[in-house]
Amino acid sequence: MTAQPLWTADEVLEATGGRLDGQGFEAQGVTFDSREVQPGDIFVALAGERDGHDFASMAFEKGAAAAIVSRPVEGGSSILVPDTLKALEALGAYARDRAPQVRRGAVTGSVGKTSVTQAIRAGLTLAGPAHSSIKSFNNHIGVPLTLARMPRDVERAVFEIGMNHADEIRPLSKMVQPHAACVTTVGPVHTENFPDGEAGVARAKAEIFEGLGPGGVAIVNADNVWFDLLKQSALHVGARVMTFGVDESADACLLDFKAFDGGARVRARVWGHEHDFTLRQSGHHWGLNSMAVLLMLDALDVSVETGIAALSEFEPLAGRGQEKRVRVEGGVFTLVDESYNANPLSMRAAFRSLGAREVGEGRRIVVATDMLELGTEAADHHASLAGPLAEANVDLVFCAGPNMKHLWSALPESRRGAWAETAAELAPKVVEAVKAGDVVVVKGSNGSRAGLVAKALADIEVAGREMA
Repeated sequence: MTAQPLWTADEVLEATGGRLDGQGFEAQGVTFDSREVQPGDIFVALAGERDGHDFASMAFEKGAAAAIVSRPVEGGSSILVPDTLKALEALGAYARDRAPQVRRGAVTGSVGKTSVTQAIRAGLTLAGPAHSSIKSFNNHIGVPLTLARMPRDVERAVFEIGMNHADEIRPLSKMVQPHAACVTTVGPVHTENFPDGEAGVARAKAEIFEGLGPGGVAIVNADNVWFDLLKQSALHVGARVMTFGVDESADACLLDFKAFDGGARVRARVWGHEHDFTLRQSGHHWGLNSMAVLLMLDALDVSVETGIAALSEFEPLAGRGQEKRVRVEGGVFTLVDESYNANPLSMRAAFRSLGAREVGEGRRIVVATDMLELGTEAADHHASLAGPLAEANVDLVFCAGPNMKHLWSALPESRRGAWAETAAELAPKVVEAVKAGDVVVVKGSNGSRAGLVAKALADIEVAGREMA
């Protein structure tokens, strides 16, 4: 039995209002990256730093079924449109409207939105045919692309929506038209783009509620300092507000969180019923993350029991809390790779999680690279991490980057490991210092290359091989 196509030529023409140049076609995928084209894909030639039209021939060579273009290209069938990005948005809207049965969720937040989105997807998949964004496809290209890739026969879907300026989330949420929308938390992230700092970030995150229709559900962190602003924004659009947090009044209340090597035990009360379950995540922030996941799943008609089953099997994403035991002389050390991204909130959460771990005779070690996009407050945000590091009883701190120099200066001599201008320069110093029994957390913004240090530590080999 032949699989139903994701798109036919007639549907693309109807969605975009374009003109067909060439033969009719059926397609099973959509992409804008010629390097990722699979046979049967539609290639969308977007204009950017490099013009996608220049790569249309490569896409056809890889088996693209058609291309969406704004000027003629050779090599295969194409749909000619005035603006290829608007055509992609039109595909997304059409895919949404042709599948009215789909319950859709949307997630944003200063911390945790990708991991929470993927954990929600795990629960949706357990409950039935589901769809979601991949990687961090959360911007003006990623969101319509994710919609355009949505099969017509799924039951539920979840979308990640991000921003670094005001007025970015609103149009994307209105495009998704979610039945439930969640703000994981709000903190000092991208503040350099907001004259009023964190308050501006909070208002920008609240834009996600503007895509909710009648009876839509807004899920909000009751512990966050911006809770009232977010709640009022949701109520303003007529949403039903659900809350999560450690606050006793929260609809999903985190009662206890105990980390252990490679995971944690959670006790929670959801809609008045207590639940105990384990996670494969040891980060303390996963206590609240799991509460947000359970409420989102509930709002998308997935039971709490199914959500807990999904959470219990959900593995940390790359660079977002993955753990490795790495063999060195005398035994092994534990590497906690948090290198994908960082901001003041997530840094503190990582330190708190490390402080809660038993390390025996080993040491708690933090490797921190610059947090980016913090504007004029960058120096203060970096220096202020010295206190949370002390509270977490971190033994040794390694820093990389000009901003992290401020933290380095704020640390007592006894806690200083090394500082370097770049992550690449710091990596060998950390490799040399680590010993058996240590627990090492590597965290920093992706742009400051914390991943280089994590990779150097993961690649340490004694007697031939790393211990999985």
